[in-house]
Amino acid sequence: MAEPKDKSVLVVDDEPSHRVMIRAHLEDEGYEVIEAENGNAALAAVAEASPDLMVLDIRMPGISGIDVLKEIKKQHHVLPVIMMTAFGSIESAVDALKAGALDYLQKPLDMDELLIKVDRALFFRNLEIENAQQKERLKQRFDFSNIIGESVAIREVFETMALVAPSDATVLILGESGTGKELVANAIHQNSPRNNRPLIKVNCAALPETLLESELFGHEKGAFTGAVSRKKGRFELADGGSMFLDEIGEMTPTTQVKLLRVLQEREFEPLGSARKISVDVRILTASNKDLEKEVQEGNFRKDLYYRLNVVPIHLPPLRERPEDIQLLIDFFLGVYTRKNNRTIKGVDAEATELLQRYDWPGNIRELENTIERSVIMCRSDWITKHCLPENITRKMDEDAIIRRVGVSLKEAERELIEKTLRFTGENRTRAAEILGITRKTLQNKIKEYDLT
Repeated sequence: MAEPKDKSVLVVDDEPSHRVMIRAHLEDEGYEVIEAENGNAALAAVAEASPDLMVLDIRMPGISGIDVLKEIKKQHHVLPVIMMTAFGSIESAVDALKAGALDYLQKPLDMDELLIKVDRALFFRNLEIENAQQKERLKQRFDFSNIIGESVAIREVFETMALVAPSDATVLILGESGTGKELVANAIHQNSPRNNRPLIKVNCAALPETLLESELFGHEKGAFTGAVSRKKGRFELADGGSMFLDEIGEMTPTTQVKLLRVLQEREFEPLGSARKISVDVRILTASNKDLEKEVQEGNFRKDLYYRLNVVPIHLPPLRERPEDIQLLIDFFLGVYTRKNNRTIKGVDAEATELLQRYDWPGNIRELENTIERSVIMCRSDWITKHCLPENITRKMDEDAIIRRVGVSLKEAERELIEKTLRFTGENRTRAAEILGITRKTLQNKIKEYDLT
């Protein structure tokens, strides 16, 4: 019998012999099994025992499986349910999926398929619970739940954000491209007293000087060719709220002067107008440039820099917070499996090691793009090395060859099996699936290498 998994499965079927057969296979895999013979007993068992998963027959006397499912989803929406339906009853299965079932099985059951789908359902339930717990921890601490991380470096960022958000201070967010500067600006605004007013965003690098001035300060009709009507600027639209100026280091000297005036006097003049407009706007800015160096080289005004740099927040690159990589992988995997309607269980041990060891020059944005691409390209239940971009695997393959010189094939096999078992939480069925061998072969290898 497999080692206990500390997971319980409620099996609901009016045929006792069928329940006994399912129980035997699930208990062999280490699951605790609870039985119910009808819909009422199933609802009572859920309330009393709080199972981790339900395997539910559609056709039963009394309350139907579909009605039980609908009631379960009203009260316990996180409980995954796998439906069992008679062979050929695809319409019933489709109705069950629409009502909230995670998956379905056709009778007579293929027990290997049952175990795979049970394992997959519990994997996704665990992932949802972990994501919910992670978000709740962040919410309880700072309510910055859109930013993922538990490293010392990111905790320092959270602490600064928690202190500055309730204030009205100007914030300068610094960091390499892809580190999440806009997410930080969003979180600061949403946790400020201004959160019921707009957060207006402008990318200073995306617009030429004349258009940037018009976007920021607005213009009067006829102020320049093409100005056919009066237009409110972003500062006017942000009145009472916050303004996020991204890539502030790309702003031209002329526009820098006008921005400095807004910071000093809280007023500005639209292009083509002598009318002054007063605004109450909190300024949040970001740059991937070293602004101190830009000041020294004469590319950025010193007085503006000091006005913007009231509270600096330095976002560390991903290579300096490697302990957060797995959290981000799990988060993005959940996002893009749902978005693309995929049922990928996870990233296998080899691919995980490659992702952990890569230096991520594009930071979180590159990692997110990599996971999205891998989900789309993956043709199995697991993301493997072959799903990853070549730029990640090429360098790692070279490193792997160097590291493996002098290591015997037997030693390498033992290490791979040991790592895969650790990665799957000692789930031998899943480990055998990842390794591409039968469960019996894996058991023999475990015994041979004394890995029990």
